[in-house]
Amino acid sequence: MVHRLESLVVRHALRLPAPAGPAGAGDVAARQFDAALMSVGFKLSADALRTLSGLSGSTVVDTAVPTLATVREMAGDHVRHNVYFKDFPANVPDTFDFWMRCVREALEDGKARSGVLAQLRNGVVNLLTLPSYGNYRHTYDEMLAAHDELTAAVGDRLTVLHLGGPLEDELTALYLALAGSATPLGDAHLADLRVLAEHCADGPQPAAIPVRENRAVVNEARLKAGSGLLLDTVTDVLRLACAVSGGDVSLQEPTRFRALSRPVRRALLAGLDAVVAAAPAKLADVLTHREAFKRLGERLHPHEYRQWPRAAEVFAVARGEMKAYTFDARVEALFGADDVTGAVELLRSAPGKLFRSLDRLLRAARTPEERDTVLAAVEEVAPEVSGRVVLSVREHLQNRAVESGRKRVFVNRLGRAHVAEDTRTAVPEREIGRLIALLDAETARRLPSPERLLVGPDVLDVALPLSGRATSGGLGVLPRGSLSPVDGELLRFFVYWKQAQRVTDYDLSALLLDADYETVSWLSYTNLREVEGEHSGDITDAPDGASEFINLRLGAVRGTYIVPQVNIYSGERFEEAEESFFGFMLREGEQRGRPFEARTVRMKSELRGPGRVALPLAFRRGQDGSWHAKWLHLYLKGHPEYNRVEGNRVSVATLLRAVVEREQLTVGYLTALMANRGTDVAAWDPESVPEGPVTYIGLERPEGLHPDSVVITPENLRDLIPE
Repeated sequence: MVHRLESLVVRHALRLPAPAGPAGAGDVAARQFDAALMSVGFKLSADALRTLSGLSGSTVVDTAVPTLATVREMAGDHVRHNVYFKDFPANVPDTFDFWMRCVREALEDGKARSGVLAQLRNGVVNLLTLPSYGNYRHTYDEMLAAHDELTAAVGDRLTVLHLGGPLEDELTALYLALAGSATPLGDAHLADLRVLAEHCADGPQPAAIPVRENRAVVNEARLKAGSGLLLDTVTDVLRLACAVSGGDVSLQEPTRFRALSRPVRRALLAGLDAVVAAAPAKLADVLTHREAFKRLGERLHPHEYRQWPRAAEVFAVARGEMKAYTFDARVEALFGADDVTGAVELLRSAPGKLFRSLDRLLRAARTPEERDTVLAAVEEVAPEVSGRVVLSVREHLQNRAVESGRKRVFVNRLGRAHVAEDTRTAVPEREIGRLIALLDAETARRLPSPERLLVGPDVLDVALPLSGRATSGGLGVLPRGSLSPVDGELLRFFVYWKQAQRVTDYDLSALLLDADYETVSWLSYTNLREVEGEHSGDITDAPDGASEFINLRLGAVRGTYIVPQVNIYSGERFEEAEESFFGFMLREGEQRGRPFEARTVRMKSELRGPGRVALPLAFRRGQDGSWHAKWLHLYLKGHPEYNRVEGNRVSVATLLRAVVEREQLTVGYLTALMANRGTDVAAWDPESVPEGPVTYIGLERPEGLHPDSVVITPENLRDLIPE
């Protein structure tokens, strides 16, 4: 368990908890540890190396073993990445020639010959019936023997692990940061919060837990520890019941409630009773999740606990035996009556809902006076709205003026995306301009005012993480909409999956588009070679895990966009597979090595979303010839089976256009607001490290910063979102 907790700190903070052990001569072991880390693209900071060198060798080894396992998994190096074509990217055959070779080999196979002949008579051959197609024809060791050692390059990734404090201090800090996050967490982070919440149940707690899903996870730990619960709506209790049953605390997917112990039932019913007793109007919230409350009532047996009559009312409302009128219904009635002023007055009491209804209110307003009423209400309640909602509305407004007539992209909380025509009427530019100025001022008011802010290279175009669900877990992953430079001559994608129970076939593909989003070409198992690069070959069964790669020479790419995608051809969904992840590597032109080399991995993200087609990111060539990655983290529904890049070219291109042309709020937006308020904002200069504490924002923490500095990197970028 200790090693698992240490792993959380390494993954989330890139910090090595200060080892506890006797002093000694651990310098040799520390250098060996550092060398092992560098082989997979990591390195100890100077402080970490110096501290480990002063400890006993056994302490260093005890620290090194679990840390190496953690960072190897972060980079995707914990599994064996074999390829179908042993010499890949060399000697990849022409697709048609390869298929004909498979047919010839099948005809030479006594067991397969008759079946293949029958297919040939019908004029169509199923590749999956050919013995030599889709399965590795050599061992992993034989593949390694066919490749030279990796040639080191200056551009290889080197992620620094900094020295942290004692393990318990690091765990507490991480727990407080995740639990108190102002933005929803992704599934992986939410699972880590559950572990931390149980471990830290008796320790310091965050002053506030604004995100309801986070609160449910913390309440689950508090329930187990016998601590007081944090409940102020009936939905909080429903989320807690889902957490206890191992279900979805976001309430997006139905939960099958387990049989609950008597102490748990008492705690949930007491919580419901207290919430309704304090605010009877909150009974209306039951209607939003009526079916879930019905099923929960079957497990809680409220009739057995007459001391909590208010709790029984919750289930009476769910069953329709008791009336409750929702706030939203009252708002809809006013909209239906074209009473914009009345809707605004009602929404003043729910500032967050007012902000979320802003576009609709402005479209419904028929006169300048009504629009002025809307803006006056926004100005009045803005200080009461969460920073995340303020920024979300600000981003919406800056795109609203140019979206009319364009396609709109809709992305749900799980990353599933679809595109639709924009049928909304326009919002007057005058009101948009006034609102943007108002929201900028409100955001600036909430931002910290450090004396000196240093900004690292390439971070200004990183999108603000207004939701953690817009980012997949992994290494080097940035929020949806972020733009990051791609420096290298060779770009190599990889996908790995391991099926859990059924034969599963994932297909890695890359779609190449021109500046007008029209198809230029693609690489996939149906097109193994193009002038741009090579595909490593199709693997159709992964009981022990399987990998596919695409190698691209960026200088040879015809077109403007490269869109890698992972298609589920057959078998298990991404969240059903035992493991599945995607990533990309960058190499210099002549840099040799194995198909997979951890030191060259720039990004590795988990594939666990809905849909049958994954679009992790895209690459765009600028007018100067440079390449940038545009982070997507999207999933398309696709077909139930047999998804191929050729079949989703139009939908992918349409979605890409909608995402690329949408303007995101970025780190640069916030730093500009801080500069306008008088903060000394300067670019980071590694040759001039300040002696005192500063605030630093960058893609990674630099060496030499004062220990009291505030450091913001992608690992804690959510801390930039003002409350």
